[in-house]
Amino acid sequence: MSIIYCIAITPMQHELVSPKGLLFDLDGTLLDTADDLACALNRLLDEHGCSTKSREHYRPIASHGAMGMLKLGFPDIAFGSAAFEELRKRFLLYYAEQLFEHTRLFEGIGELIETLDSQNIPWGIVTNKPTHLTLPLLKQFSEFNTAGTLICGDTLTVRKPHPEPLLVAASELNIPVSQLWYVGDAERDMQAARAAGMTAVLAEYGYICQSEQPEQWVTDLRISHPNTLTKTVQHKI
Repeated sequence: MSIIYCIAITPMQHELVSPKGLLFDLDGTLLDTADDLACALNRLLDEHGCSTKSREHYRPIASHGAMGMLKLGFPDIAFGSAAFEELRKRFLLYYAEQLFEHTRLFEGIGELIETLDSQNIPWGIVTNKPTHLTLPLLKQFSEFNTAGTLICGDTLTVRKPHPEPLLVAASELNIPVSQLWYVGDAERDMQAARAAGMTAVLAEYGYICQSEQPEQWVTDLRISHPNTLTKTVQHKI
């Protein structure tokens, strides 16, 4: 019998409690991948004789991955069309060729992970990025070696904002969802976290476009820097 998950957003009915474990989105939360994504886009734009995009344009939508980048660079090409699919394939090819030339940990993430490990607090990653791009990227950063679970965009038949990837990650960490925090920079992250029964933490330092009206997203906690979580874990507040 299949299970249907409702992604209705309702206010939290309990006080914020210290997490027993943390789950993270990847792009825009743990890793700043925008510049490498943009290199793939700009290479494609240059091929088509189009003007390339600057950081001020591509960074806010980097969390939307290939689809977001292509909509930025080729707004007149219909999503799902043969032309769009060809662009997507070439974009992913170019991105895979230059996956981690500019990508870096966000400031404070290394210290946060070190603190989680020292406090024996399990953590993991739930991303919509496909496995063939995620694994080689994570291998470039030894900080991720202690992750207790990794769910990619193609690990299951569904992905965020569906809650199932988060529920599977919780099961692999063996922690009740009510004691897990999920940290992400996109509305779909907040929707997935709350639908899964986890504390939804918005990483405001990530890739957020103001036109998305993030102030209206339903969250449990908003952070402007990872050190907020580090201090929370250290003091167990």
